[in-house]
Amino acid sequence: MVSPRPASAALLRALRRTGLTTQSASRAAATSPPLRTGSRPAVAAAAAAASAAAPLEWRRPSSTYSSVSPEEVEHFNILAADWWDPHGSSRLLHLMNPLRHNFIHDCLASQPEGPGPTPPTRFLDVGCGGGIFAESAARLPDTAKVTAVDPTPGVLAIAKGHARRDPALRGKLEYKAATIETLPIPSKAEDLYDVVSVFEVVEHVSSPAEFLDRCAPFVRPGGWLVGSTIARTWTSWFTTNLIAEDILGIVPKGTHDWRKYINDNELKGMFMGGKGWEMPRVMGVVYVPGLGWKEVRGSEKVGNYFFGVRRAAAA
Repeated sequence: MVSPRPASAALLRALRRTGLTTQSASRAAATSPPLRTGSRPAVAAAAAAASAAAPLEWRRPSSTYSSVSPEEVEHFNILAADWWDPHGSSRLLHLMNPLRHNFIHDCLASQPEGPGPTPPTRFLDVGCGGGIFAESAARLPDTAKVTAVDPTPGVLAIAKGHARRDPALRGKLEYKAATIETLPIPSKAEDLYDVVSVFEVVEHVSSPAEFLDRCAPFVRPGGWLVGSTIARTWTSWFTTNLIAEDILGIVPKGTHDWRKYINDNELKGMFMGGKGWEMPRVMGVVYVPGLGWKEVRGSEKVGNYFFGVRRAAAA
């Protein structure tokens, strides 16, 4: 594959003249259907404002495996200072946050048990970074507690400092310097989590399948493991590596390694084989300059997408 690094000024001028965007690049490789407007405005609005399980006998396998890459930790430490700047290096994460909440809302609303009283939600945010999602989840009125973990010292310090500004978050949001391997598995069923989130994480870990397996014991029966990642296609290389990182600079260089991207069928396969997951779902999204992230049916096959699986409820 040709390296995207030496992108020429001529190419940049040509792209600007033709008005090429991430959306149009995606359509060049695969025909995408029309944009679909989200039907969850209340959830999205709450998230936008917030931006300013396994059986108990499961125990972590004895292993020296670690999902953490030292290179990834170093990279995100460098980005820590402007994590909460909505126009900084994490701008696209701020813009994506409302869709994260929309997706979780849809997952929880699809419970086969049917409608009924909704108990307060317990979240575990793995790879929380500077806390964009964790804070917004803690601010939701039906949230009981958010536990957010990350192994990167710089971004975790930023997350804690930002949370201290709001006394309303005390008791609802707890940050921990930890990885999924070092975090203790709750010993009581009531301490397991309704939602375990791994947003923009699996494409940065050493072994995605093992990482996801290690998240499983934290999800309560009937709870959800949700996340987001990127399909490994030529379209995604063109849009995320060449255009976003090297030409437009809207994503810091070195953030993404195309070889670590995961296609949706590969990801679904990681939850199969009698592991106790059910109701897998995906939602493709496309970044449209000037409009933000939009849900686009079928785009999970070529670029960014959300995924969710439900831990089978106890019989």
